Amino acid sequence: MEVRNISQCGKLVNSIVEDIRKTVGEGKLYIAFSGGLDSSVTAALAKIALGADKVELVTTRFDFTYPKTIKVVKKFAESLGLKHTFVDGSDWQKQTWKSGPACNACTRGPKLQSVKAYADGLVATGADGDDTWGQCGLKNYNGFYSPIFSLSREEVKMVADYLELNIEKIGESAGREGCMLKHLLKMMVVPSFHGAAVYKSNALLMSAIEKLDLDFSVANVKIIGPLSKNIALINLKPIPPNSFIEKLKRVLSEIEEIHSVEVIDAPVKLEIIANPGIYNNEKSRHWIEKGRLAPDFAMPISVKWQISRNNRLATFQVIGYEIFRS
Repeated sequence: MEVRNISQCGKLVNSIVEDIRKTVGEGKLYIAFSGGLDSSVTAALAKIALGADKVELVTTRFDFTYPKTIKVVKKFAESLGLKHTFVDGSDWQKQTWKSGPACNACTRGPKLQSVKAYADGLVATGADGDDTWGQCGLKNYNGFYSPIFSLSREEVKMVADYLELNIEKIGESAGREGCMLKHLLKMMVVPSFHGAAVYKSNALLMSAIEKLDLDFSVANVKIIGPLSKNIALINLKPIPPNSFIEKLKRVLSEIEEIHSVEVIDAPVKLEIIANPGIYNNEKSRHWIEKGRLAPDFAMPISVKWQISRNNRLATFQVIGYEIFRS
């Protein structure tokens, strides 16, 4: 998709604003608001189109929400003078993750449906032309509306700059608000064990980064291994000084739900078991490796696939790894 020139932003914004007015009419628009770039731009455009009284930001809160998210979404809502509400999707998310990592199912299920259950009107999402919804979904369907549906991620950034929006970074990567649970690369059969490992490790990592005012393009802790054992893989890009790594490893090793800690500082091969439907579908395996996992790892990855014999596993689980240091 060709990125529009900055001089065209005014016309682009006006056309989206008119589309929002036409689509919403005299009603109220509820924004499924995460605090990230896309939903922030959608919220700002909705306010321009409808006025503050007809826009409400609704954030689905989970037990695995980054602590900083709560502060950031409240602050942004206040900056625009918009009403903001939290709804809870924790139980639904836990049920979804029992069968293995399922980000798309989580987004379309507990994240968005919890907002829809609360809303008394149309729900706007921040889906853009570069994400899976934008590429495969519909602009206005079943009570959900995506005003920036046709924009590329670069165009969304351009609109944010044009509107002079201050969007704070939340979570683990340079361009997204992130989700702690996406780093649990296994079934969450026991939330107090599997879920606690991913929450505690990533919360500690984010706290250390903020305390020292460090900047990373990738920063997360992956939790992998068999169901009986949690292995923590530290992913930081660029790789920080060894003193920081060693201290972080010691702190993470003290988490009772974690059995071992390793830093990904060289190419890594992941051993993955997958549901037969995924294992036998080359496109599904390719997307999981290249689209789902690779962008969140600090180093290049490769995958050794195995078919799962566990009929409770609906997606995939990373059970082991091998780092190739020279």
